[in-house]
Amino acid sequence: MHSIFRQYDIRGIFQKELTEPTVKKIGYYFAKRVPGDYIAVGYDARLSSPTLFGWLVSGINAAGKKVLGMGMVPTGVNYFTNFVTFNVDGKEVAPSASIQITGSHNPPEYNGFKLTLAKKPFFGKDIEALGREVLESEIAIGDDTAFIAIPAKERYIAYMVENFAHLRGFAKRIVADCGNGVAAVVLEPIFQELALRYEGLYCDPDGNFPNHHPDPSEEENLRDLKAKLREGDIGFAYDGDADRIAVLTKEHDFKGDELAIIFARHMENPTVIGEVKCSQVMYDEIDKIGRAIMYKTGHSNLKVKIAETGADFAAEVSGHLFFNDRYFGFDDAIYATLRVLELLKEGVDLEAELARLPKVYNTPEIKVQTTEEHKFAIIEELKKYLENPPADFPPIRDIIDVDGVRIVFDGGWALVRASNTTPVLVTRFEAKSPELAKLYQEKVMAIVESLL
Repeated sequence: MHSIFRQYDIRGIFQKELTEPTVKKIGYYFAKRVPGDYIAVGYDARLSSPTLFGWLVSGINAAGKKVLGMGMVPTGVNYFTNFVTFNVDGKEVAPSASIQITGSHNPPEYNGFKLTLAKKPFFGKDIEALGREVLESEIAIGDDTAFIAIPAKERYIAYMVENFAHLRGFAKRIVADCGNGVAAVVLEPIFQELALRYEGLYCDPDGNFPNHHPDPSEEENLRDLKAKLREGDIGFAYDGDADRIAVLTKEHDFKGDELAIIFARHMENPTVIGEVKCSQVMYDEIDKIGRAIMYKTGHSNLKVKIAETGADFAAEVSGHLFFNDRYFGFDDAIYATLRVLELLKEGVDLEAELARLPKVYNTPEIKVQTTEEHKFAIIEELKKYLENPPADFPPIRDIIDVDGVRIVFDGGWALVRASNTTPVLVTRFEAKSPELAKLYQEKVMAIVESLL
């Protein structure tokens, strides 16, 4: 049970780990940490989400707080509610916290909670402490499922339509694959209000995910979008709760670090934060026009770093994009969609922008199975090993240990880090030539395998 309380969120299997008593206690003990009166709660398209909503609301009510229920919405809408007010009984009130019920891109039997407190992510040691309190508690909580309905979705749609009114009637042909997740509940109304030309794939929210799994980082899940894009100009795909995006042209699937470069080129003196998996090209190119900062992987980590530095933007390779430029600094794939369309309307050629970049060769994420107990220990052993590597190991120029081990060589780099959400080591390799990338991969993986 302890494993459901993860680094960035709470996630587990419905009815096995996310049981009624546990979920009620999560709502209760989280609400006890909230200084104000109101907690906004929304949920994704998973079949278990309405049930979890009722249990969670019961816990929050038992703690003496009031729930602002927003219904089925993307995670970005949930975050958005922390920055606006709502009319409740004739007065404007602001949520002091929010909870999104979502399993993101996990299999259908999973679900979970993403927590925000005082406009900041609630994660790491805070989630650990909450988990200990929940698991040690024997409190019995009743079934008070009363909540105050708020028009969060409508407020969000109106905000986007107003702020992107200049896109009205834009003629590019858009294809959007929502993967039967929750993206379409706001994306389609926004596109319709702006009179955009689009074709939606799998827009009906369905927690069975009958067409393909809602994870746009997996190539097989983009097959239908790529086929339909032959008749379109730009394609978008979303994960289950629409905080992660894939952007496709006919020729290329743009990763988060590639998009970061393009967005940064159209900001004035930008400060951009990337995770340790981002290409060195991203850091080098952004440093030419502004300032690039390398930081830990994870949406909560990057949001905290944006607040700390005042950065304009942050990106993960996987498609979490965080705009603090003209927005609120959280990851929102719907907002990112509109910013991409804005670039296209301004005449930006995404493929031409990509062609201007130095050519490097990199691998996708390569995952190595291990255990929760050993994954971080292996990283520490690897650090010690690299203090005196074998004679045939490529010369090391630098080691960056902000999150795992990023080994910088003369011709590229290798990354080994422990996943914060699964029992795996995540590796990635990049070099100036395919031969060097293969060499770095072979040498580093041989060490990692010896430490398993």
